[in-house]
Formats: sequence, C-alpha cells, structure tokens
Amino acid sequence: MGDGRSLEASYELLADVPAGTWTLVADGIITASVDVNFQIIWRRPDGTDTIIAEWDTHFDPRGGGDFTAQAYEVTAQGQAIDVTDGDELVFRYEGTGTDIPMAYIPNGDGPEQGGRFPYIDLPR
Repeated sequence: MGDGRSLEASYELLADVPAGTWTLVADGIITASVDVNFQIIWRRPDGTDTIIAEWDTHFDPRGGGDFTAQAYEVTAQGQAIDVTDGDELVFRYEGTGTDIPMAYIPNGDGPEQGGRFPYIDLPR
C-alpha cells in the first residue's frame, strides 16, 4: 500500500481479552522503501476506536529481484478488553513515504515466499 492508504480487517470479539502482551507477526514482501504503521484496535458498536497496540517500522527492498518475505515480529503491552455485543478487533496497517501502491504486501504465501503467514497472538 502506498502513501496515505490504509487497509484493515475486522473480527467480531466473542470474549473478553485480558491485559497483557500482544504479538504481531507481519512478514511482508517489500517492493519499495516504505514506512508502515501497524495498529490493533478495539472498535465499539458506536464507532469508537481504542488503539490497543501500535508499531512503526521502515522497510527497504532487498534488491536484485529478491522479493522473498522480510520478517517482522513485535510485541506490546495492551489493556484489557471487556467485550460487549458488537465489539470488534481490528488490524490496520498504513504505508507512508512512498508513491508505490504495493510497497508493503503482507506475506499471504507463508513459507512458500520464505516467511510466515501474518497473525496476531492475544494475551491469555
């Protein structure tokens, strides 16, 4: 995704989530230098968003036609989520500092592209 474009995926929350360590694995294919902001958000039915965890990183392409996945794994401490009906967990990422539309691509091919499938580990 290029400058100023964000993508997000939302999932219905079915149970409370305790405070604790959130882990994000977001291995990606990098086609151009890009700054990426990753967020895990608690979205209430009224549209109120609470950022639970957030990370910023810079990626550079490997060069030489090498588009294997680049590893990215981070953790952050996040607050508890007391779920009410209709709450969602949202994963959002946004690229800046480039005009290339697909500068960062989540590694949807997993090991076949030399990395891991993206995932989030919630506190238990």
